[in-house]
Order: sequence, then structure tokens, then C-alpha cells
Amino acid sequence: MSQDIVADALNQIMNAKKARKEEVIIKKHSKLLIVILDIMKKLNYLEYKMDKNITIKIKGINECKSIKPRLNVSVDEIERYVRRFLPARNFGYIIISTNKGLMTHEEAVENKIGGSLIAYVF
Repeated sequence: MSQDIVADALNQIMNAKKARKEEVIIKKHSKLLIVILDIMKKLNYLEYKMDKNITIKIKGINECKSIKPRLNVSVDEIERYVRRFLPARNFGYIIISTNKGLMTHEEAVENKIGGSLIAYVF
């Protein structure tokens, strides 16, 4: 395992999905990962509960990955990365870290805020 907790957790979710498992247990977590999971839960891609570990129940994820390197983008450049990482318009979300907190690319464009690309999910 590497030092990137977000990338490791998203890879564990994708590996569990490919193995046709319904649940995955993540032992290492951070505040950033929890906020990302909150966004994915709000978008109805998964359910999770936290004890000492995080137990994630996979619902409707096709793919979720971390974006490496973390690219800094302005509002005008977000559309280019939506076309690059997502398979179609209005299908999936890019999670962006802004100065107002983590949000989806649609919320960032609506608020006219750029930021750093963290992950995508569809």
C-alpha cells in the first residue's frame, strides 16, 4: 500500500466491485476520505458506516478512481477534464477540492470556483 489513503480506498472499492463483493472494509482512513465518501453517499453510489474501520456497501458504482497528479484547474478548464475523465455528459461526477470545501464539478461551476481535482466517480 502507498501513502495515498484516498487512492488506496478507491482502489479497494473497485477491486471489491470487480470481485463481485457487496461490502469492503477499509482500515486506514482520513478526514478527506470521509468527506469524499459523504459526497458519494449523497450521490447514492454507496453506503458506509464507521466504527474503528469503515465498512462500505457498494451500490451503483461503475468506476471510481483517484486523479493523479492532483491537477489545479480554473472554472474555465473544468469542462475539459469532465470530457477527459467521464464517459458522457451528465453521467458521473468529478470531486474537486476548493477553498469552500470538497464539492462536485457541477457545484464548482455553479459557484464559479476552481480547485484541485481529487477523484471521479460514475
